[in-house]
Amino acid sequence: MTDTDLDQAYTALCRALGEVGPQRSELLLSMVCLALMARSEEAGPVLELIERSRQRLQEEAAGR
Repeated sequence: MTDTDLDQAYTALCRALGEVGPQRSELLLSMVCLALMARSEEAGPVLELIERSRQRLQEEAAGR
């Protein structure tokens, strides 16, 4: 994915989040994540990304 593609995808996601509102944004993000995971040929990279994301959020919560 090029930088332009990434920007377009990010912008579309931001717009969609704004349209569904804060009450349904978690659901939208979950639906997008599940659809993207289903496109992955192997679980390994998906599991690695989940773990890295979890660790990052825990570190931020701890003030690191």
